[in-house]
Amino acid sequence: MMTPSLKLQDLIEEIRGAKTQAQEREVIHKECAHIRASFRDGDPLHRHRQLAKLLYVHMLGYPAHFGQMECLKLIASPRFSDKRVGYLGAMLLLDERQDAHLLITNSIKNDLNQGIQPVQGLALCTLSTMGSAEMCRDLATEVEKLLLQPSPYVRKKAVLTAVHMIRKVPELSNIFLPPCAQLLHERHHGILLGTITLITELCERSPAALGHFRKVVPQLVQILRTLVTSGYSTEHSVSGVSDPFLQVQILRLLRILGRNHEESSETMNDLLAQVATNTETSRNAGNAVLFETVLTIMDIHSAAGLRVLAVNILGRFLLNSDKNIRYVALTSLLRLVQSDHSAVQRHRPTVVECLQEPDASLSRRALELSLALVNSSNVRAMTQELQGFLKSCPPDLRADCASGILLAAERFAPTKRWHIDTILRVLTTAGTHVRDDAVANLIQLIGGAQELHAYSVRRLYSALAEDISQQPLVQVAAWCIGEYGDLLLEGSCEEIEPLQVEEEEVLALLEKVLQSHMSLPATRGYAFTALMKLSTRFHGDNNRIRQVVSIYGSCLDVELQQRAVEYNTLFRKYDHMRAAVLEKMPLVERDGPLVIEEAEESKEAQLSEATPIPTEPQTSKLLDLLDLLDDDTEDAQHLAPRDPSPEGALGHLLNLPCHPPALYQTLPPIPNLQVFEREGLQLNLSFVRPSEIPALLLITATATNSSGSDVTHFVCQAAVPKSFQLQLQAPSGDTVPAQGGLPITQLLRILNPNKAPLRLKLRLTYNHFGQSVQEIFEVNNLPLETWQ
Repeated sequence: MMTPSLKLQDLIEEIRGAKTQAQEREVIHKECAHIRASFRDGDPLHRHRQLAKLLYVHMLGYPAHFGQMECLKLIASPRFSDKRVGYLGAMLLLDERQDAHLLITNSIKNDLNQGIQPVQGLALCTLSTMGSAEMCRDLATEVEKLLLQPSPYVRKKAVLTAVHMIRKVPELSNIFLPPCAQLLHERHHGILLGTITLITELCERSPAALGHFRKVVPQLVQILRTLVTSGYSTEHSVSGVSDPFLQVQILRLLRILGRNHEESSETMNDLLAQVATNTETSRNAGNAVLFETVLTIMDIHSAAGLRVLAVNILGRFLLNSDKNIRYVALTSLLRLVQSDHSAVQRHRPTVVECLQEPDASLSRRALELSLALVNSSNVRAMTQELQGFLKSCPPDLRADCASGILLAAERFAPTKRWHIDTILRVLTTAGTHVRDDAVANLIQLIGGAQELHAYSVRRLYSALAEDISQQPLVQVAAWCIGEYGDLLLEGSCEEIEPLQVEEEEVLALLEKVLQSHMSLPATRGYAFTALMKLSTRFHGDNNRIRQVVSIYGSCLDVELQQRAVEYNTLFRKYDHMRAAVLEKMPLVERDGPLVIEEAEESKEAQLSEATPIPTEPQTSKLLDLLDLLDDDTEDAQHLAPRDPSPEGALGHLLNLPCHPPALYQTLPPIPNLQVFEREGLQLNLSFVRPSEIPALLLITATATNSSGSDVTHFVCQAAVPKSFQLQLQAPSGDTVPAQGGLPITQLLRILNPNKAPLRLKLRLTYNHFGQSVQEIFEVNNLPLETWQ
């Protein structure tokens, strides 16, 4: 004999009294069996009680799908007690993914037309919770009629339902435009708040609605002014602020209406100044209103004084004891630093103090803002502060801090010596965390400053003698010792304390680097080449260097072994050429930080002539992967390989300094083309057509970033019609630094044997401002000179 069904209260007590999960499942399974039996019997009097118990079981996470049809029966019932539970069950058990939800559309329509306020409220709540696009289209007219009902209770729920409908079906905007103008005259704050939210949704989704509601800006300004100047109200005031929820929503709407519209912006300027100066800041409600005011001021055509006031409000937020408010202030100031740099600069001391915050998110934001505030006038002071922070900052911030200091020093260095000293301090403090291009940049900087060669090599030698664990520092030091080792022995530098160094000490230090377990393979390569170059810089006996070279001829590291064999051959067979082969690197007088890398790229480009462009099957694989272009396949030809000269091969093997001759004689210059710009990230294309191979087009894609945040994980992929041949070379990096830092370059080689009009499709993927971005676009406006 089955036990009788429990009441809802008894079921709750029994479930809570279960000592194990098995006991709980047993109680629920028994009661679900009773509920199923009751549904099968069709007991109309107790159906709502059984469904109420089933809803409780559903909220505990147990399956309750068998109650969906019972919800429909209760909604269709004329009794209010049944409708109440039925609508609640529909909101919990039904959604757009189930076809059963469409069966209640007619019942909702009937209830909306009944005129009974509690029933209308239930129907509106259900529609705004789980109404699908089809239901919204069918019931939009009924909801529009209820917006002007005399009952505030029904009007408020109808407004919220209209918001849901607009989000689901934006094309319903025209239905709700006329009632909104009348609802703005409401004195009921709940209805007014819902109306402002509805207008905001309409303006965000419909340009026509945006133009329509710009006419009501004076009315919105008056509503907000009344809220600001009204006294304390027990019904609406929160912490001494009159209805902050309504104020915030009005400010958001004003921000949308004033954006890119000067007339609307002028109308609200005085009001925004009044809100900014009269709002209480001792409680969180007032801070919320002030923050929305700041966002509105910054997003519209506001006066310069008003923008300074907004920045000062954010500066006060930095002094708040609440971490969340300080984080919001730092984030907002970072957004404003580009447009209002001088105003944000006034709060630089406070921002620098935030670097010492124990909270990791705050210190990261403070670091980003501090780096954005560096300019030519404060670079010395800010760099000193950042270097102090670099010594004590958490490990996860060291890479960002070190890279930021190096970029700032590169852009705003007052002198080359200061620039070199700054990079050396960063490499000494956090050498393992710097960017990959830091070594090449410092080598280029030192190579181009002839007057600082002696100073630099002595500083680097001293730093290397103290610590050989920082690999980038060791690499630069080894390079400088190899190039300017003779200056190290002369002792002619007057800018630092006298340093007496013997040849044996220098060689012993480089051998120590070679033998250290901390040295990377690349570092050993730098030290090994430096030893070889010292054979021409030092005037003593080279037997020690010869012994080291011969020893590493059997090294397990293939790269190091290859160098040793080549250097040993240079000693034995070409000793008469050794001084010329190992001469000093020529001075680099070009502007730009990537000269060393460009020299390497030019060598690689010279050798790449011997590599044929991939044939059609490889190109087809790339096109199939991107699925960007689907032109007809045509027979493809590839470039005939060139034989590299012996001198070029020897220079490449020894990694020797050289100025390779121009790779090609080019046709007349082709104008550059900007093909992409978004949030400060730009992609420009430059073109070269060699006169020797007119069918070949060399495109250099250059990515620059003028925003306040680095662009990371940058990948550029390209596709061309199958009548062309495309070869993508490796990019110079995958991070585009903020504030106009070092650009990323990538070479595209396109063979166009038929001289057909060129179409190029690009896909960019990157991370910016913490968001992953993917852009696919076609470039079909290339200059005629690229293909004719």
